[in-house]
Amino acid sequence: MAERLDAVMSRSSGSEGGAAGLAPRLALLVVTVVFAGFVVNAFQYVIAESTSFGHVAPAAVCLAVMMVLQLGFFSNPAADVRGGRGLAALSAQALVVLGPISLYGEGWTGMQGFLAGDALLVLRPTAGWLVFGTVAVANGIVQYGITGVPLETFYIANLTAVVGLVVYGLSRLRTLVAELDDARSELAGLAVARERLRFARDLHDLLGFSLSAITLKTELAHRLVPRLPDRARRELSEVLDVSRQALADVRAVASSYRELSLDDELASSRSVLTAAEVVVTVTCDRGDLPTRTRTVLATVLREGVTNLLRHSKAERCEITVRREGGAVSIEIVNDGVRETGGTVDRGSGIDNLTSRVEGVGGTLTAGAGPDGTYRLHATVPLRPDDEDDDVPAPARSRRGRLHQGRAMAPRLGLVIAAAVFCGYAVNATVFVIAARMGLGGKLVAEACVLVSLGLVLGFFSRPASNLRSPLGFSLLAVLAVATYLPIVLFDNPFLGLPGLLAGSLLLVLPAAVGLPAFGLVTASTATAQYLLGGDSINVTYGVLVTINHGLVVFALSRLRTMVQDLYEARSELADLAVTRERLRFARDLHDLLGFSLSAITLKSELTHRLLSKDPSRAQQELSGIIDVSRQALADVRAVASSYRELSLDEEIVSARALLTAANITVTLELEPCELTPDVRTALATVLREGVTNLLRHSRAENCAITLSRTGDRLSLEIVNDGLSPAGSPARSRVVAAVTGGGSGIPNLTDRVSDLGGTLTAGVTEDDTYRLQAEVPLPRA
Repeated sequence: MAERLDAVMSRSSGSEGGAAGLAPRLALLVVTVVFAGFVVNAFQYVIAESTSFGHVAPAAVCLAVMMVLQLGFFSNPAADVRGGRGLAALSAQALVVLGPISLYGEGWTGMQGFLAGDALLVLRPTAGWLVFGTVAVANGIVQYGITGVPLETFYIANLTAVVGLVVYGLSRLRTLVAELDDARSELAGLAVARERLRFARDLHDLLGFSLSAITLKTELAHRLVPRLPDRARRELSEVLDVSRQALADVRAVASSYRELSLDDELASSRSVLTAAEVVVTVTCDRGDLPTRTRTVLATVLREGVTNLLRHSKAERCEITVRREGGAVSIEIVNDGVRETGGTVDRGSGIDNLTSRVEGVGGTLTAGAGPDGTYRLHATVPLRPDDEDDDVPAPARSRRGRLHQGRAMAPRLGLVIAAAVFCGYAVNATVFVIAARMGLGGKLVAEACVLVSLGLVLGFFSRPASNLRSPLGFSLLAVLAVATYLPIVLFDNPFLGLPGLLAGSLLLVLPAAVGLPAFGLVTASTATAQYLLGGDSINVTYGVLVTINHGLVVFALSRLRTMVQDLYEARSELADLAVTRERLRFARDLHDLLGFSLSAITLKSELTHRLLSKDPSRAQQELSGIIDVSRQALADVRAVASSYRELSLDEEIVSARALLTAANITVTLELEPCELTPDVRTALATVLREGVTNLLRHSRAENCAITLSRTGDRLSLEIVNDGLSPAGSPARSRVVAAVTGGGSGIPNLTDRVSDLGGTLTAGVTEDDTYRLQAEVPLPRA
């Protein structure tokens, strides 16, 4: 029985793997060596039966075709294995794998693992696993029909499954886990979208107040110049302070690093309300607060006072900050509720505040009370673990999502590695059962198998393990003992798992030492086979199985590490995309408001000097300040609402960065064109919405963005291959979402129509999704 299993193991032992996530050349080398070993092992059994041309030639042709299909297509990261070509290649693979069984019998039963693994690569999951299981069970049945030995039947079925998993796992992971759609969307699209919203909210909350205060104080100073020049001078001094602070705030928001002082905001609010002839009562009992909490409360205060000045006719205002238990609250109450709505209208500011307060676990309420007052009340909990105060909310959100995502993607590598290594151990256990020795010897040999498995699974293949440490070297020595002890004690070269030791040596030792050590383990296995009476086939088997198992252990372990590294890379790419968005926003903010605020500051200083010398000229300058401040306030609202002129070139750069961060291959074909501002803005908006929808709804791997001119019309086209299979619910949801299920596409249609153009969105004949906008070019 043991001798028969020796032969079966030798016939079935070839290569089981490839490499992914390694350097491309190293990955190709590992795959080639492992698959070649499998082919060589099968071919030697064909030659052992007969060396006649008619017997050898069919096997050589089938094995060559199998290698070409496996290396050139199934294990090629660039191949589209899920399409029609994949099905054709799988059919050809089935022919060369199954057909020769009738000619070569059990000498060919080790080849079916390729078909099982390739089925998982080509077919949808349910069908793929069904075919996988069927091939493994059927191959075991074929072995039973040939030999009639149940243990061999189990061995072959298990080995077929193990080989299939390795073929699938290494080929799949070689593409660096291209199916990370959820992480892709979270780390790229949402990060930038959230950053855009945060900028708009900060801009509205921060500068809206400052510019409103400048306008109010300038109007007051304008009225005071003829009657009370000293009072007007004081108001101008405050305008100068506010404008300088606003300019500093622009720089702070642009650099995305800002905290507000609640004390400063209370003092500023008192001053602004007093200037508006509102009687102010301030009560503050808060103690020390975390930075984030102070900033949120200061933002609520700013928005509340801004809304009061903008919408109400208040005569009195009470501001109360109180700390009670584990929370701090701020309440702003005024008597300026108007019958027509006034401050009861929430507007976008209150919605932004609600979002911000809820973001720190608090609550916000706003509305008119039964006593005819308007009340804005916010409560924020105090948490002792607010060490992330200085980390922006988007970064914290990305960090949390990245942590959750990490538990998901490496799971694929973990499951495949565990299944393969356990499969090796199961096959080794079969040899222990079949070995001619007593129960005590079997227990010792099996304990060595389990120790080897435990060390590789629990330490050497774990990405978090510090392999090149005293512990790593100590465990490597334990693994070596567990590998060679049963061979030495029981004179049986088939006991133990030398391939696990060889692969672990590659992982732990530097290449200059690890490769020779790998070779020594391989040579020792072949030597043991020879010294213990093995024939040439068994010696070859000793070499092949050690090389193959060792490379699989090395590759799968490295792949698990590469999956972790991939997440880090995706996170970094997303951060870079966000950084690009920040830089663009900072530039726009500086260009748009930096001039206005500088002009306000300069005019205020000039007016301050002119008050005593030339009051009439001073009033003219004040009129200019009022105009500039009103325009600046309108600009703030325009930027915050994204209603501004967009740059198509910048949107293209941003789209490329986002899609690349999302691991989507981007193809750009852009024909140079002179565009009017309205056409540029419309096409930039179409591009932004198209990319947003792609990241949010599709599972694309490729995206083509084309800008072309045909006659007097200009076309922008965005095409991606992210549709789910025809007829699936997921496809229906995606198509509905991107063709009008929300407000995005209808809004784009309206915007393009305003220019006399057309917008179409839908599925094409080649089963891709296309968003196309066509607009007429202005006549020269």
